Amino acid sequence: MALDELKSQLPEYAKDLKLNLGSVIGNNDALTQQQLWGTVLACAIASRSPIVLRELEPEAKANLSPEAYTAAKAAAAIMAMNNVYYRTRHLLSDPEYGNLRAGLRMNVIGNPGVEKVDFELWSLAVSAINGCGMCLDSHEQVLRKADVSRETIQEAFKIAAVLQAVGATLDAEAALA
Repeated sequence: MALDELKSQLPEYAKDLKLNLGSVIGNNDALTQQQLWGTVLACAIASRSPIVLRELEPEAKANLSPEAYTAAKAAAAIMAMNNVYYRTRHLLSDPEYGNLRAGLRMNVIGNPGVEKVDFELWSLAVSAINGCGMCLDSHEQVLRKADVSRETIQEAFKIAAVLQAVGATLDAEAALA
């Protein structure tokens, strides 16, 4: 199992990450399989860690329909753009940027090819990794309006947090080797 391989690569000082990786992915009963593995794939891509992506992508692909696999990758792609754009707009001190039309294509958000809730969950998780407060708020509000519980939403950003930390740790260890 790829998860075990990933855990075995973590150094002893990152024991908490090993345990958290097992709990957020290996023992996750809060998310459907599609929600879980779509979140894992989107976050593995967003983590920018070749090690994390290489280890988790095959298992995600095996657990997702072709449509969900593509949609999870699309969530990572579109949020890579949106998170930079909306985070920048938010961080600029000139509020007039908020009145300008974005003029960026984002069609996949309206028609992701999977259930909207799942795509929103993946988009929220990627936004957590990329640190865009505006996108986090927007996706969380859509999810809450769809009656998704806070606990379910939290599971998505826990996966994001753990995969980001695992990627940073393994990439640092690889660079130091």
